[in-house]
Amino acid sequence: MSERFPSEPFSIEISNLVKHYHHQNVLDHLQLTIKRGDLCVLVGDNGAGKTTLLRILASLIRPDQGEIRLINNTENENSSYRGKIGYLGHQSMFYNDLTAAENLRHYAELYQIPNAQEAAEASIQSVELTGFKDNLVRTFSRGMQQRLSIARALLHHPSILLFDEPYTGLDQKAANFLDAQLRNLHQPDKIILVAAHRPQRMLSFATHIAWLQKGKISHHIPIDQISDFPDLEDYLRGTV
Repeated sequence: MSERFPSEPFSIEISNLVKHYHHQNVLDHLQLTIKRGDLCVLVGDNGAGKTTLLRILASLIRPDQGEIRLINNTENENSSYRGKIGYLGHQSMFYNDLTAAENLRHYAELYQIPNAQEAAEASIQSVELTGFKDNLVRTFSRGMQQRLSIARALLHHPSILLFDEPYTGLDQKAANFLDAQLRNLHQPDKIILVAAHRPQRMLSFATHIAWLQKGKISHHIPIDQISDFPDLEDYLRGTV
């Protein structure tokens, strides 16, 4: 393992993270550490800053203050850090008039993955869309687009996975598929952070939960300790 750019980050350490919009703090000196092997559910009200936090972690926006560290190395702007991340956001960001295979081949080439065509087809197969690989993305249902988004997020075999409200708009079948994917992705060498406004279905297989309130993480605990925190338990009960 390289001392400067570890290939398998042991943890993400977020320290004193600040982000403000229109003179209001969305993230207020936020602290959070997520370790390798964790599948952490990030909860909070709409507008609490979950998306902002994930977009900062994905290097899509800059914080106003604070730092993100992998193990003990600060790598906010380093391409090696970005290369470890698989991100699934609110928007699919696909080219609607290209096929599924063409879209993934394009992203594989952007990632400079050898044998981009083979990588794209393997990734499509992993989300059970092989029969639709030559279909235009604009013909895909929301659930199929979400599957394709997962395939794209995994193209480069990242060790850090950031999913932002991945269940939004999915029917029961698609949500069940996503459950299975998250269970399969939960590996000892991966760090997974999933933002969810309605997290109940993930509590059976996640390892930790983090509650974002007023710009700070007020609770970050193992799932099996939820009953020790009545305020968190009451909050989760209200998200059903």
